[in-house]
Amino acid sequence: MAAPFIASEVAQGLRRNLSMTLAMIITTAVALGMLGAGLLVAMTASASQAKYDYLNEFRVYVDRSISTSDPDCTGECGEIREQLEATPGVASVEYKNPRETYAEFVELFASTDPVLVESTSPDALGSRFTLTLTDPTRAEVVAQDLAEVAGIEIVQGQGELVERVFSVLDGVRNAAFAIAVVQLLATVLLIANMTQIAAFTRRTALGIMRLVGASRWYTELPFVLEAVIAAVTGALLAVGGLLVAKNVFLDRVLVEAYRANLVERITTSDILLLAPGLVVAGAVVSALTAWITLRLTVRH
Repeated sequence: MAAPFIASEVAQGLRRNLSMTLAMIITTAVALGMLGAGLLVAMTASASQAKYDYLNEFRVYVDRSISTSDPDCTGECGEIREQLEATPGVASVEYKNPRETYAEFVELFASTDPVLVESTSPDALGSRFTLTLTDPTRAEVVAQDLAEVAGIEIVQGQGELVERVFSVLDGVRNAAFAIAVVQLLATVLLIANMTQIAAFTRRTALGIMRLVGASRWYTELPFVLEAVIAAVTGALLAVGGLLVAKNVFLDRVLVEAYRANLVERITTSDILLLAPGLVVAGAVVSALTAWITLRLTVRH
């Protein structure tokens, strides 16, 4: 008997406040859509980090005179090595003496540029350290520290590229989260407003129900369910919007980046994986907002 009555009250409430309900659905859809977009960007940035591991290195060439006088890296070169190992952000240091550096050079260019190999004498290249970083996004800071180490001739790294790519991803993620927070605040206010209006328009019926002994949760449940239904509908629209945006917009915009293997692909599975979380988040926030609003504003 209670379930049909509550269902009827919920349906009537949604019809009476149709414009407010539609506004709440749209606002919730935008808020959860932006939240989902931010989470997708964060997931993509995390998955793409592995693609840049090979750029997570610095090549540090030792001064030519030091390379010649200390090929085994036990004297002055050894002191440079100790400074490199002590540099914050450096995970490991690998050393190659001038002979090994030249052998690597020959192997790298023998087939593509034999003239360059023939014109380069074995003593033209010095010794070299290869540094692996603990975090590629801190490459610029590490490069500044390396510039202060005496006895280093050249520092080569591609950390600037890595930092630029991840700064773009971080910016997109932060913008999406900021918009989501604003939209969620608007959604909470809309839910509170809708709940107050619905309770006010049904105040007579509620008074009669309380007089005949209806419990408080029994009279409040239809309002909470109205808010939850509107929020869940908005969440489903948000998931649908993310799927449409992926197939119609993102896949076209990022096609070159995908082809060049610059960023990890956003898949339909990623969005479907987020969908339950967005629906549950929308339902919980709307239920709590409606319940707290009733407790604060509808005391009798």
